[in-house]
Amino acid sequence: MKAIGYKKSLPISDTESLIDIELPQPKATGRDILVKVSAIAVNPVDYKIRQNKPSETDEYKVIGWDAVGEIVAMGENATKFQLGDLVYYAGDLNRQGSNAEYQLVDERIVGHKPKSLSDIEAAALPLTTITAYEMLFEHLALPKILPNSSEQSNDVILVVGAAGGVGSILVQLAKTITGATIIATASRETSKTWVEKLGAHYVVDHTKALKPQIDALNIGQVTHVASLNGTEGYFDAYIELLAPFGRIAMIDDPQKPLDVMKMKLKSLSLHIEFMFARSMFNAIDIEEQSQLLNHVSDLIDQGYIQTTVGKELGLINADNLKLAHQKLESGKSIGKIVLQGF
Repeated sequence: MKAIGYKKSLPISDTESLIDIELPQPKATGRDILVKVSAIAVNPVDYKIRQNKPSETDEYKVIGWDAVGEIVAMGENATKFQLGDLVYYAGDLNRQGSNAEYQLVDERIVGHKPKSLSDIEAAALPLTTITAYEMLFEHLALPKILPNSSEQSNDVILVVGAAGGVGSILVQLAKTITGATIIATASRETSKTWVEKLGAHYVVDHTKALKPQIDALNIGQVTHVASLNGTEGYFDAYIELLAPFGRIAMIDDPQKPLDVMKMKLKSLSLHIEFMFARSMFNAIDIEEQSQLLNHVSDLIDQGYIQTTVGKELGLINADNLKLAHQKLESGKSIGKIVLQGF
């Protein structure tokens, strides 16, 4: 089968940073399903792994953690799907990734692809969807409501970095299935318009002091913070803004230690979301990821959630993946980068 891999951690400008290769087609056993990959998305985790984790053997390392495809084989213990089902998933960092024609994946972290989306639209969603969903309902512990419910709560969530991939899904989920008031951050007019379209009730500028802007809204204290970037720079502001027993959930990697004892007087809590934790450690509740992907798939087909495709780069091959990595490494990419077909 065709695949794209590497052996050494090299700059993306190097000809061998990612190369087109041929690998044996894997066989499904146990609870694995074999997916014929039709479309993928590229995420920052892809280039971070490529830059920092060379192959530990003489074999090529295949990365990629967002895919859509068709089930073409199933292990003897796989029961959740049927041959021919179309699925979407983010995969497992411990295993070969989705930059290949065929991929083995544990059925317990796979969801049914949204019927109303094309393959490429659906490929943009799994990793960010799992991340946002786990942040909202496990770490921040916001109660769920039914879509279209008029039910409101006293919860006020601040979403920092709301216009990015995770933020774009998180705002939609918060608007659709929580009763929380949503404050999003954005500094550019295009970003502000985007997050308002997704469902943010208020937008503040993260390049300016947050507290005066939020105080001026006169909507009460913030109870939850989804910190999607720049946590170390905003940490003191979060503590000042949050009501007692408030919660902070973060996904980034601060370069300086956070002084968590500053949270003590308000009895605040800090949570770190890493969506690969369940699959990497075969968590007892690993199947939660399949269930949440199916829940969001239903919400998409009901018209509540939209995809976040930013740019399509064509076929899945080394040249196009190098271009995708370059765009992500530049920090100037908008929306999800997607590729389709071999």
